[in-house]
Amino acid sequence: MAKIIEERPAPLQGLSSWKISIPILIGLAATAWLFSREYQPETFDAFVFTRNTIIWLIVAALFMAGRDFGYIVRIRLLSDGDLSWSAAFRIIMLWEFASAVTPSAIGGTSVALFFVNREGISAGRSTGIVMVTSFLDEVYFALMFPVIIFSIGYSNIFGDVTTAVVSAAWIAYAIKFAYILLLSYGMFVNPRGLKWLLLTIFRLPFLRRWRTDIATVGQDIVQTARYFRSWPLRKWLRAFAATFLSWTSRYWVVNALIIAFFGLHSMGLLDNLIVFGRQLVMWITMLVAPTPGGAGFAEYAFREFLSSYIPTSPMALAFCWRLISYYPYLIVGAILLPRWAGSYIKK
Repeated sequence: MAKIIEERPAPLQGLSSWKISIPILIGLAATAWLFSREYQPETFDAFVFTRNTIIWLIVAALFMAGRDFGYIVRIRLLSDGDLSWSAAFRIIMLWEFASAVTPSAIGGTSVALFFVNREGISAGRSTGIVMVTSFLDEVYFALMFPVIIFSIGYSNIFGDVTTAVVSAAWIAYAIKFAYILLLSYGMFVNPRGLKWLLLTIFRLPFLRRWRTDIATVGQDIVQTARYFRSWPLRKWLRAFAATFLSWTSRYWVVNALIIAFFGLHSMGLLDNLIVFGRQLVMWITMLVAPTPGGAGFAEYAFREFLSSYIPTSPMALAFCWRLISYYPYLIVGAILLPRWAGSYIKK
């Protein structure tokens, strides 16, 4: 299996600055176009910087750090400690960069396999680690989505959101839920059965060209299942706790930003929970975003879901949100990737 994976074209083959720049420019252009439509001269007038603003901006940054820390802890757990802290940090930063420059439906998962493998993890284990991280992420969404709706209320989540966005959210959730069922069946019930199903589907004429790759994926699933099914419950709970920390920290960023610019009085306990819940649904909706990193679409979804909880200038706050949660990964990745690639080529 490792031989098959190693013979595939390396993701860094033909890598150049202009190829990296294209998706970044597409994302920035989509964001700029949407922002220009909403921009008014007084857009940022409501944003008064006080000591409270600085404190809560730092809190927002700490939430983002908590998100990355959870990811780093999780990937070290899944590697049984074979990845060092520095290697785990590089993988997560490059993974986030890849996610930021690809459409949300694609993400950086396929490139993450390569990143993990080049940090000294075998090809088969790399596939298993990335597969389980994806599985844990989807489990978080699958569990939290109904919990949020039933605990906060359907009308509080979707009450003033357009029908098109509501439909997109449910379609995206259905896709995620189907993916979890399929992967759960393959990992914990019948891995060889899932491999057979995939190979059968990819006998179709318009899918046949990818059948060799799917055969490798099927074998990866079998090996992943063999290893992770032997994991004790405490390891699964620790890995899910790291996943919970990552995603929950991500969603509290917007709450911190609203408090930063509009004060604690603007957000009661229920308001905070609703904003949190709407962000979770918003991220599920972004699964269908066609632009790199969901740029443009994310700002639109932000306005649709959260404008009623932002006293003024929702697009200005959306810009601040992306400034903290999206653009730093473009900068860090653009700096880190060439150095990492150069080190890999030298080896």
